Amino acid sequence: DKNGEPLGWEDGTPRPQGDYYCGVGSSNVQGREISEVHLEACLAAGIEITGTNAEVALGQWEYQCFGKGVKAADDLWVSRYLLYKIAEDYGVGVNIHPKPKSGDWNGSGMHANFSNEEMRVNGSEKLFNSFCDKLGEVHKDAIDAYGSDNDKRLTGLHETQSIDKFSYGVSDRGASIRIPIYTVENNWNGYLEDRRPASNADPYRIISHLVDTLVK
Repeated sequence: DKNGEPLGWEDGTPRPQGDYYCGVGSSNVQGREISEVHLEACLAAGIEITGTNAEVALGQWEYQCFGKGVKAADDLWVSRYLLYKIAEDYGVGVNIHPKPKSGDWNGSGMHANFSNEEMRVNGSEKLFNSFCDKLGEVHKDAIDAYGSDNDKRLTGLHETQSIDKFSYGVSDRGASIRIPIYTVENNWNGYLEDRRPASNADPYRIISHLVDTLVK
């Protein structure tokens, strides 16, 4: 952001969201150069970034960081440092608040895709549902671990489930846990997506919660 406002908001609130997600064109995208420089810096540092894209709100960006086990948290932490440093070079800041703008604007999350070997090679609908049920039993613990001010983002609107509810479903962006269609079409072999973590969450706490829950 710049002067406390997301890039593209300096002269007032832009037109409603809709054209910005994965957008192109100067009227639809702000901050692409920073995103691309950050991508190159992460790859040079050995961080496995698997993709970037402009997000639903103007000036909002996403990147996907792949890693196995605790390395995922290590890489996310270093990638954040690199993002702050690169933004500094451009004279702007980084806002990782889960709801940077109130109103009819999507918040910012840190969705966590996860799997173990059984889920990837010997999965079943029963297995995936059992893991989702386990996560639902400790939903409050997850919320406590998944970042601050997340109640402003998890409202049941803007592709979220309410913070006090837990749900899961196939390809459901409004669920707490989304079962990717890839997993279902691959004979229930694949991964799950936890959509609850906030963009300001501690990745080590996310991994710790998921592992502690699913190994029980």
